[in-house]
Formats: sequence, C-alpha cells, structure tokens
Amino acid sequence: MKKVVHAACPHDCPDACGVLITVEDGRATKIQGDPAHPVTRGFLCAKVAKYLDRVYSPDRVLYPMRRVGAKGAEPQPRSVAPHGQTRTSVPTQTWQRISWDEALDEIAENFKKITVEFGSEAILPYSYGGTLAALNSASMDRRFFHRLGASQLARNICSNAGEEGLKSVIGTQVGTEPEQFAHSRYIIAWASNIHGNNVHLWPFIEEARRKGAKLVVIDPYRTRTAACADWYLPINPGTDAVLALGMMHVIIEENLYDADYVSHHTLGFEELRKKAAEYPPERVSKWTGISIPDIVKLAREYATIRPSVIRVNYGVQRSEGGGMATRAITMLPCITGSWKEVGGGLQLSTSGAFGLNQDELKRPDLMIDTLGRPARKINMVELGKVLNTLTGPPVKGLFVYGSNPAAVCPNHNEVVRGLSRPDLFTVVHEQFFTDTTDYADIVLPATTFFEHKDLQTSYGHYYLQMSDQAIEPLGECRSNVETFRALAQRMGFEDACFRESVDEMMDIALSSRNPLLDGIDRARLEKEGHVRLNFGSKNSNGATGVSPVPREASPESQSMDSEFFMPFAPGNFGTASGKAELYSEALRLQGLDPVVEFTPPTESRHNPAAKNFPLEMLARKADNFLNSTFSNLPSVEKMEEVGLLEINSADAEARQVKDGDKVRVFNRRGEITLTARVDGKVQRGVVSASLYWAKLSPNSKNINVLTSEKLTDLGNSATFYSVLVEVELFQAAS
Repeated sequence: MKKVVHAACPHDCPDACGVLITVEDGRATKIQGDPAHPVTRGFLCAKVAKYLDRVYSPDRVLYPMRRVGAKGAEPQPRSVAPHGQTRTSVPTQTWQRISWDEALDEIAENFKKITVEFGSEAILPYSYGGTLAALNSASMDRRFFHRLGASQLARNICSNAGEEGLKSVIGTQVGTEPEQFAHSRYIIAWASNIHGNNVHLWPFIEEARRKGAKLVVIDPYRTRTAACADWYLPINPGTDAVLALGMMHVIIEENLYDADYVSHHTLGFEELRKKAAEYPPERVSKWTGISIPDIVKLAREYATIRPSVIRVNYGVQRSEGGGMATRAITMLPCITGSWKEVGGGLQLSTSGAFGLNQDELKRPDLMIDTLGRPARKINMVELGKVLNTLTGPPVKGLFVYGSNPAAVCPNHNEVVRGLSRPDLFTVVHEQFFTDTTDYADIVLPATTFFEHKDLQTSYGHYYLQMSDQAIEPLGECRSNVETFRALAQRMGFEDACFRESVDEMMDIALSSRNPLLDGIDRARLEKEGHVRLNFGSKNSNGATGVSPVPREASPESQSMDSEFFMPFAPGNFGTASGKAELYSEALRLQGLDPVVEFTPPTESRHNPAAKNFPLEMLARKADNFLNSTFSNLPSVEKMEEVGLLEINSADAEARQVKDGDKVRVFNRRGEITLTARVDGKVQRGVVSASLYWAKLSPNSKNINVLTSEKLTDLGNSATFYSVLVEVELFQAAS
C-alpha cells in the first residue's frame, strides 16, 4: 500500500518547510518539499532532503539503555554497517538494553529520592531547539516539570538577546513577509547567511534581483550569501551597533529620514538624533573596518532606493553587545518609514504572530500548586557553572531532550566536568548516541518527525502547519509527549492534563485569544496541511486598524493569498506607547542606555588586554549541519568540510602556518587541534571554525572548549562570537 503524508520540518530553521513523505507498506521511501506551500515551494535543503538516512540510520537509538560502564567521552572507530552505511559502534560494556518499564521506574525512583533529600529544584530539565514543533518542544514536558516543581530552564542560548533588542523597539516578534522580498529594490542581509540557513527566502531575493534589486551582505565571514552578493561589506565582529548608528548619523544629517512617519509613529527621535551625532563615519570606520565612503554610500542607498528591507539574523546578537546591536538595526526602517512599503521593513523573527495558547499547553500553574511559588530559573548558557558550583540546592538530576549540551554549550570543558559527576543522575531522550549520551545514566529512544503528529509554527513565515505521522515509531521510540506522559504516570501525577491526547492538546493550543488564529482549527489544518494566519482587521500585537495591502496580480503571487501583511504601515507598534520606541523607558529602568549603546566587546582584539590572544574567533554554524544536528550522518558529512580553522593569509604567514597544517587553537579556557585553511573568507585578525560533535573530533573536543559563559547585554544569551584565541603550529608530543 502506498500513500503520501503531509508533514512539516520541525528543525531549528526559519523556513519550517512543508514536506510530503511517501510511505509504501509502512516504510518511508521518499521525502520531498510540498509544492503547494507558498513559501517553501516544493524544495528542501540538502540535509533534510537526505532525511531518510536519518530516520533509518543504523545508529538510531531504538531501545531504552542503562549505563553499565563509566561515564565519559568514548571516541569510537567507525565500522561498516548494512547497506554500505557507516556507523559509530556502541560498546556493549557501556550500555545494557532495558525495558521502558524498567527505565521509567528507575527515573521515577531517582527523582523521588532527589526530591526528598535535596528538594525538587535539584532536578533540572534541559531542552532547546532539537524540535520546534509546538507539542514536542513545549507541552507535556513543561507540564511534567512544573508539576514536579523542578528548576525552570531559561532557554536563552540562541535568540533571546536579538528578540529583546527587537521588542525593545517594535514591541513584538513580527516582520516583513518573505514573499514581500520579491518586491524589494534594496535588500540588506545583515549577519544572515540566507543561502546557507534560510534558503527558501533566496528565490524571492533572486526574483527581486531579476527586477533590478541590489543585495548587500554585511558579515564578518564571507558566507555563501556574501559570495553571491552585489556588494559585500566585511565588518569587524561585535561592531554592528556602531555601523547602524553610523548609518543613522548620515540619514539624519542629510535629512533622508521620513519626517512624517517619524513624527507620527516613533518615540524619542530627538534623543536618537543626539546619539547618532556621536557616531560620524570617521569614528564608525575605525571600529567596523568599513571605509568612510562605503558607510556613507550604504546609508544613502538604503534610505533612498525604495522599497528597502533588512533581513537581520541571530549572528548579530552572539556578541557581548548583541541585544543593543539588534535594537540599533531595528531602528533603521522606523526612521526611513520603510514599514509603509510592500517589500520594505525588516525581518528577524515572525514567531510572535502565531500566539498559541501557551499557558494551557505548558500549565505553569502546576508549579505554583506544587511549590507555592515559581521555581528558581537557571540559564542554560551557564550549564558548566551550574553543574560544578551551584548550591541551594545543587543540581542532582538532569533530564536532557531536544538538545546536545555536551556539544553546543559554551565552556565545554566545564560542561563535561559537570556531566561526569558520579552523583549526577542524567537521563537523555535522544535519536542517536551523542556527545551528551556519553555522560547519561539512562538513554531513552526518541522519535523523528516522521513518527509522530504535531503542530508547526515558524519564525520565518506566517503559515501554520499540520505535521501528520507518516510511519510507526521504529523500535521502541517514543515522542517527547508520550515519554513525559508515561513518566508523569510513574510519578503518580493524577492531573487530568497528563491524560490529554495529542489531538486534544492541539485543540487547546489553537483555542487562543489571538485573532490571527480565527477560523484556523485542527480539522482545517488536517485537510489543508498549511494555513496562512488570519490577517484581517487586526495585526499580530492585537492592535486594530491594520488593513493588509492587496498583492500585485503577478503569476508568482496568484497562488498566494490575496493580501500582504504589513504590521506597522500605519504605526500600531506592539510597545506600551504604540510607537516605535527609539527611546525606551524600560531600558532606562534596567540601568541601560534608553536609546542605544555600543560597548566594545571584552573579548575583542581592539582591547589592550587582549595582547596574549590577538585573534577573534567566530564559532560559526556549519552550512550543512544544524548546530550539532545532522553532523553525525555520513551522507551529510560529505557535504561539509569539518575540523578546519579558516585564517587570513597575513595571520597565517605571521605564524608560519600554511594551508593544510595542523594548528593548535587556544586560550585560557582550553585548546583544540584543527587543520588550517588559509583563504579569503575571514579578514586579518579574525579566524573561524564551525561546530562539530566532540566525540567525532580529535581528543573528543570541539570549538566550545574556547567559548565562554559570558552573557549578552540584553536577554542573557550566549556570546559565541566574542572569543579571543591564539594560533600556533601543532607540535606532536614526543
């Protein structure tokens, strides 16, 4: 029997692709993009196109496992598996297969024991980004840990700084529709590798370029997107706020701003004028490394070639001043008034528009019932510090799902030291034996999105999707929802919410006061697969009076809905004032600059204290992996060169390093051995390396041995791009 099932890719990507899965006799035989999806348009990224290799990998965890060997990294030789694939063998002396009943009993017993001895807050959930689907990322799991009274996790590692910077100006997480980029004439990709990790925006940009639009890329690394740009501007890491201020200096000085839009729809323009006056192009050039004429040209072109749009991504906010940098960039379309134009504005995230009924999905009230107060909150960025030094109470139980902290967390050596504690009871719910499972006591087998049903939002477009289950779970794999439902039963939690079915939880999620969900229910999603949010008389922040603008009747737009969504064309920002807040009283009350502030990163080569480590390292994302996801699959590995340190020829020559040499990259936190790639993708003074699993790397270490737990100025996010190192030729031990 053959059937085609509609699903949606839940991985941490703005595109949230519509997917069609062909199933024959119970086995998935083909994956393809859904051609009916108006944004993702029937094609998949290279890694998801190979998703059958992930689902049917011989390396899948298929059964619950109990540790019988010592905790610790186990770099293992690869052996040939059936069908010509390679696999990482799992030594039988380390793991013992057990039943789900045994695993659940052991987890419940340990959690109860920890709660009695140390209190329930000695247990910490740890999850983020492995799936972004509504139910399996944040529903039954949150109910379980709220009911348990466990510590809460501040999931700040990725996007929080940028989101706080964005919301400090416009009040919400919405932005320009991807479809509108086709109507832009000036497109800035600011720290946004669209071609590498937002690929479904690319056809809209190419459509605009065919009609004469210009693509400008601002990035310290020459990405795939930069290589395709009409104009590439390399910028020194961590100086994005300065460039935005310099652009505003020129725009305001030369009266290129939209005085009418500014007067009616912004707050604090005079304060911004004074701040921008402090950043003439001469000063900005010294910080950014961009020439004075180029700064002036960029500002003039952006303000006068209309419509202009900015696609800013989260790379901006991974420096110490990342929140303020995002805030400064977000001000640009507010002073030029480009929000008024089809194809204008800015996009960082569209996630704020979906507005599912999160309180009923997550049930934070259960935590109050258990503890009588909110549980303490622990920042996931600081896991190394938390596991090694936290008191009152110390973390004694850790449950990891949808994340691989032993690979992705900063300050890797401290994270591993904490995970190695013999008194730390660790459970990992996973699809593969990852860096983190090397330190687990219990490993539970997790489903892929082929094997369960879910609801999918997006942070790069405005389509809500149903992701149907295509195949039965392999082995004894269970979804996050079913795992935490079973564990709640083992813990004796009798609340009715733990008995709700997946369909009932979807109905709850959709029973929201958000007007954009009006007319969208489970039955419609099951029938249509994807549904555009209901943009009518209200915008995403609930303000009335926003009328979507009719789309042009072009062949490209005929398959789309009939209106564009322009959230801030008439103002109506989601801030307390209803205006774009160029001056923020909320920031002032936090002791921060209420306009915008640039503070040079502590870990910057321009800091005199940096003389021992004079190179700024970008701990960047690989083009063909997704953080640590996909990097263990041989078919995907072939698309990505791993273990490289990209270095400018001048810096390489100064260190007598040649292309292909083994080099030691080090700072006070740790060291790693990589292979030098001497090329032109980084400027002088900057080096770059991408994330990879530690267990598949030399000495079981990855680039996070070099990163720190220092937090951003807003949002308390990770500062992966504020890292100083030194590089030298590798000397093998004699």
